[in-house]
Amino acid sequence: MADPYVLVLFYSRHGSTARLAAEVCAGVDDVSGIHARLRTVPPVSAVCEATAPEIPDDGPPYCEEEDLRDCAGLAIGSPTRFGNMAAPLKYFLDGTSSLWMSGALVDRPAGAFTSTSSLHGGQEATLLSMMVPLLHHGMLFCGIPYGEPGLMSTAAGGTPYGASHWSGPQGARAPDTTELALARSLGRRLARLSLALLAGCKP
Repeated sequence: MADPYVLVLFYSRHGSTARLAAEVCAGVDDVSGIHARLRTVPPVSAVCEATAPEIPDDGPPYCEEEDLRDCAGLAIGSPTRFGNMAAPLKYFLDGTSSLWMSGALVDRPAGAFTSTSSLHGGQEATLLSMMVPLLHHGMLFCGIPYGEPGLMSTAAGGTPYGASHWSGPQGARAPDTTELALARSLGRRLARLSLALLAGCKP
């Protein structure tokens, strides 16, 4: 792979998950020899007609299948919806069966991040729910090890299953320095593992 990248794929409703995605990207870009590619997914609705524009009005582009197929590593992010990922990200992942059938993502590292408005609102359950389709794709799930000091001191988000953020009841609480540091560390770890696995695959 001439120009390896970690795909940072997310859905964000009010911006909190997008802020974590940016920090994961910064962590990937801290590691030389690899870069982050930031992508999002369109919203879904009960309206039958296609109403979302093909290109977002602002922010990163929508993810295409080749963005996922060609990545060296993957980080997926979503707000928490009753302890599960949001429907738009689930809808996108549900459409990746061709990659599953071809084994395109087997042995690539992946991680997850989330944001929730309540402190005990299912952060870890959401991260675990996002892990399941990645395991079906044969990916190697990457959490945050306890060598990261923020895991032992956080008073809000941050778990060994992935980066997380508590945005507050109105979604107005910005990520604190610990939450941002853990998100950045997840990006760095994914980048290092992606490069190591690529090097191991060389003939």
